[in-house]
Formats: sequence, structure tokens, C-alpha cells
Amino acid sequence: MPKLTINNVSVEVPEGTTVLEAAKQAQIKIPTLCYLDEVQSIGACRVCMVEVEGAKALSASCVTPVYEGMKVFTNTKRVREARKSVVELLLSEHDGDCQTCVRNNDCELQTVAYELGIDEVAYPGEKAKQMLDTSTPALIKDNGKCIKCRRCVTACNQIQSVGALFPQNRGFETVIGPAFAHDLEDVTCVQCGQCAAVCPVGAIVEVNHIDRVWKALEDPKKHVVVQTAPAVRASLGELFNQPAGTLVTGKMVAALRRLGFNNVFDTNFTADLTIIEEGMELLTRLKEAFLEKKEVALPQFTSCSPGWIKFVEHFYPEMLPNLSSCKSPQQMFGAVAKSYLAERLNKKPEDIYVVSIMPCTAKKFECSRPEMNDSGMQDVDAVLTTRELGRMIKQASIDFMALPDEEMDRPMGVSSGAADIFANTGGVMEAALRSAYEVITGRELPFEGMHVEAITGLDGIKRASITITDTEPEWSFLEGVTVNVAVVHSLGNTRKLMERIKSGEEVVHFVEVMTCPGGCIGGGGQPRLTTNDVREKRLQAIYQEDENKKLRKSHDNPKIKQIYGEFLGFPLGEKSHHLLHTKYIKREVI
Repeated sequence: MPKLTINNVSVEVPEGTTVLEAAKQAQIKIPTLCYLDEVQSIGACRVCMVEVEGAKALSASCVTPVYEGMKVFTNTKRVREARKSVVELLLSEHDGDCQTCVRNNDCELQTVAYELGIDEVAYPGEKAKQMLDTSTPALIKDNGKCIKCRRCVTACNQIQSVGALFPQNRGFETVIGPAFAHDLEDVTCVQCGQCAAVCPVGAIVEVNHIDRVWKALEDPKKHVVVQTAPAVRASLGELFNQPAGTLVTGKMVAALRRLGFNNVFDTNFTADLTIIEEGMELLTRLKEAFLEKKEVALPQFTSCSPGWIKFVEHFYPEMLPNLSSCKSPQQMFGAVAKSYLAERLNKKPEDIYVVSIMPCTAKKFECSRPEMNDSGMQDVDAVLTTRELGRMIKQASIDFMALPDEEMDRPMGVSSGAADIFANTGGVMEAALRSAYEVITGRELPFEGMHVEAITGLDGIKRASITITDTEPEWSFLEGVTVNVAVVHSLGNTRKLMERIKSGEEVVHFVEVMTCPGGCIGGGGQPRLTTNDVREKRLQAIYQEDENKKLRKSHDNPKIKQIYGEFLGFPLGEKSHHLLHTKYIKREVI
């Protein structure tokens, strides 16, 4: 435990700690641009430089380890001037107009420049060449705004193991992007948006759907309905200066009504529907495997996360039969809204306009897939990220935190706590187990406390095994069978698990995969910057939402029973198969 001083403040930290980490412990702020907490420390931007007594040159605090007796100074004249020069040089080639940039007031470069007292561009000169990539439905990449911090490269390669972004060329000619100047649409980009989530500037952002939503709201011929993903209610408050993990469900509903939506519904409704369909699909596969002794595609993988689906299509097409055929809750909602809801409202499907509020950029890609039109047209018309909804509320001059709490509309606004936890890594699995175990045994899943503790938390790969005993007669063939399940989040961890499954090292029956770190609470469309501390707070807020509900199991939702009785018939039936299920395709790896 070396002892050192930072600005004459004594600090004792474990050996191997960097100066930046030690400064955080001492509540001393050091500005950074390329640093990503717990992920990237490369000392590339040089904004975090500090002065170390006895050293000839300034040191990058994010890569400099502490030592016994070290004396560090973070705000000397030499340090301030050096940082200022670094940021001035970044600004000199940054082709960004703050007044019209979507990152205005949410830009780390802008914030650091302001804090350093920079009020003019000291080095006017050649700007980086703008290369605008608008090829994907989800993301826009603008090289002119890029500051070459390489955060997106780290997110794409280390965290997601996708490999769509790399630095190319050298010096001023450096470009961050796909190899050989390809567009993102032409490579293995899964459009998860983790690059946009970590970008400190406006170099990678989501495709903006705000204008198309305003246009629909202003069209008297359109009945505009909105669905809200569970993760949004635990993060939207951050855009209105609330601490991470503040639940704002009721205020979010009130704001959406004031924006002009005809109905405010909940993606949780179709998350409950997903559990019924996906759970019955799993039980059918288990029956074929254990009773009928057929060759069955096991393990079954969840299919809620569109980035994960595209990842499989590119990298593991041989595993496509293992994917659940269920659409995601977002797409189920769109199909049901333009069929079941249209009938209830006595409206034509084409007059129903469906807007999703999602923590995810890949949902924009998902809604544009040609497979997602089983209502007879595009099932979901527009997707707003959490960030976009925040901007839209501000555009309407709504005082968000002063709003009263309001409830969602029925029937598609009624949901269980099991649907809420879809937001968290492990949540889809726990929701499925709650229902499947009760169907098989007639008893509630035995919880360790309020949740299945083995699959909670932020470990990259989590596992649990459940031995089935005292089954209902219909499921007696599963008596004594041990069902192995796994939960994985972030595609880098997913690749590791997939390789173990392919090699036979890992034997599992059911796998939950979420594209983003932490699950949807860490999605690519969430308020920036999502650290593990922020993920943990959002995760706990979602568990709180679940625990406070009387209804905590999907199959107990009375409105789910109602939609089967009035419209769908039964799980995996002809109508539900047509509207709620789909197939996916093999894609090239470039």
C-alpha cells in the first residue's frame, strides 16, 4: 500500500494503482478524454497530465503507477498550460460547430475546454476532412468531429469483439473507421451503439428519429402510440439532473402524454408476452429432446437483443437454429398494436403509428428489418433512444421533474415485475424461470431472497442449474432432469461462451444474451457516460421496480390472458406464430 501525496493530500492505495485512480480516491479531479474507467488507459490524449516531483517531463496520470513517497501536483501552472495547449490543438482540427451539434452541452471536449478557460481557437488551420457515413439505420459517423481518442475502437474490439472500427494511417491523416474506407453498413457492425455511448464528442451518434415523430404527432390522420422499454425508466432522470438509478416511471408517462401521444403503453406488456411464447418454445424443445429423443437445437438462445441477433448472423450462422424464433418485445408490440389494438380502436392498421422509447440504437436497425412487417406493414415506425426522448421533452419546454406521476394506458400498459427486469443482465432468464418452473412443477421458483442470486450482478458470464422434481403429470419426463442455464452480457463475453458451447466444454439448455454491458441498462442509447457504478445503480432501481409490484410473474398478467383469449388463441398457435415469431439470415463477414 504505497503512500503518496497529491496536491499535498496524503493518499494510501494498493500497489499498481495509477495516479489518476489515486486522485479519484482523494476526491481530486483530473480531466481526461481518452480514458475509459476499468477498460482503457492508453495515455493517448495527454489531457490528464500531472507534475511529479523529480520527473523531468509531465506524466499521463492514467498510465503512471504510484510509488512510495511520490509527490504529485495536478494544478500547477506548467500542468494547466500543457493541458490547455493539448486541448487547443485538438480544437484546431476539430470540424465541429457546437451551436448545432447534437452533443452541445453533452460534449466532453467542450466541457474540458470550458474548464481550462479556452475562449478562442489558438491554432487556426486545416480541419480534419469530413467523411460522413449515413449508411446504417442506427448510427451516423462523422470523421470531421473525431478526436482520435480510440474509445470507440476499444468498445468495438475489446468489449464487443466485433472489429468494425480501427485506426488507419498516421498523424493528421489518421482516420477511425472500417478498413479500406468501407461504410459501416458494409462490414460486421452490429449497430449496438457502444461506440456512440463512449464517444466524447459528436463523431458517432444515433440516427435522429425526433423529426419523424413530431411529424406523426402533428398528423391528424395518425393515431400515435408509444411503448417504453423498462431500462428507460431507470435512466431518463439523469438527463434532468437526477442521480443515476432514479426511477421516473410516472413522470415519463406524464411527459409522453404532454408531447401528444394518443396512448402511452409499455414494452413490458409484450415482454410478458415474450416470456409466454419463448418459455413454451423452450419447453417444447426440452420435450422433443428428453421425451421424444429427437435431435433438437439446444441450447436455446434468447432473441430480445437485436445487436446479438446480427452478431450471430455474421459470426455464428450455424447457430441460427438455436435462436428463439420469438421477436423482441419491441417488435411483438408493433405487430400487436397494428392488429389487436387496431381492432379494439376500430382503426385501420396503417393509421396506427408506433413509436418506441428504447435504451438501444440497434432497435432502430431492428425495426427496419424486412422481416418485421407481419402486421402487413412496418410494425414499428420510429425508435427514440433515451437521449432523444430527453431532447424531445426539452424541445417541448416541459418541466420534467415538476410533472405528476401518471399511469400507463390499458390494456397494453399492464405488466409484471418479471417484465421490468428485462432491463438487467439476467432479467430475461429470471423472468423465464419464474414462469417455466411453475408451469412444470405447479410451484413457485424457490428464490434466494427476492431473486435468483446466481444470475444477478455484473459478472460477464453467469450460470445456474435447476434440478426439476415433483413435476406436474404433463411434464413427468423432466423429473430429475437438471436444466443448466447461462447468462452473458456484452458480445466479447458472448464470443467466449459461444466458443465453449461449440467445443463442448459448456453444456447448457438455455442462454440469455444481452448485447450491451449490464444489459439494456447499459445500452448504446442511454445517457452518457455509463460506468459500472452507473450500471449498478440503474440495475438496483429496476430490481426495486420489480420488487414493489404485486404481480411478479408474466403468466399471471391478466391482460396477457385477455389477449390470448380475445385474439391470439394460445402460445405457439397459428396467429401468435404469424405475428410474434420470425426467422433470421446468414450474413457475410467483412
